Amino acid sequence: MTRCLLLYTSSDSLILDFFSGSATTAHAVMKLNAEDGGNRKFIMVQLPEKTDEKSEAYKAGYKNICEIGKERIRRAGKKVKEEAGLQGQNLDTGFRVLKLDSSNMEDVYYTPAEFEMGSLFAENVKADRTSEDLLFQVMLDLGVELSAQIKNEKLGIKNGRTITVHNVDDGYLMACFDRDIDEATITEIAKRKPIYFVMRDASASNDNVIDNFEQIFRHYSPETTCRMI
Repeated sequence: MTRCLLLYTSSDSLILDFFSGSATTAHAVMKLNAEDGGNRKFIMVQLPEKTDEKSEAYKAGYKNICEIGKERIRRAGKKVKEEAGLQGQNLDTGFRVLKLDSSNMEDVYYTPAEFEMGSLFAENVKADRTSEDLLFQVMLDLGVELSAQIKNEKLGIKNGRTITVHNVDDGYLMACFDRDIDEATITEIAKRKPIYFVMRDASASNDNVIDNFEQIFRHYSPETTCRMI
């Protein structure tokens, strides 16, 4: 596989493997990058095919092929860096795991005309979804690469707890899905002047926050595009 990559890719290629299995391609990409200083990236796609219950992999705790692939990437990345010595200290062996799922939003969010008036004020996000789930949906909607750097920052203190704000690609997108967000927190985010800011309507501590958050951004960061989900 390393030979194939050497022949048919450049140092900054994006390699896509639709049948990744145990992630042999990912291993080969990291190995070749370590050898020639390349910056190739990979996308591995694999259905969560169950492993045979009699297999050693299953007994070791790997219930499907995807779990084997993830563990191989972790171990291969560590081994490649160790074998590369000083040359491999800056080698990027990190990866992000994403799973295909249904929308985070309840049907009322997309087809409000089909629901009764009272249901329009119900929670529009499915109960089992995390803030990270919402963040990746927003990234897809805005065309932000799923490999973009994400930093989770703590801002302000509300009721004795800090508010988590997702900072994507060094301020290109800032998003907050915590509860009880007040105007002071919105102001602090607006002063960072992100290109995009996204929050949940259910996150606002009161109606004034919903009414004023766009005005706050117009004052501190008029170029920011604000969205509410």
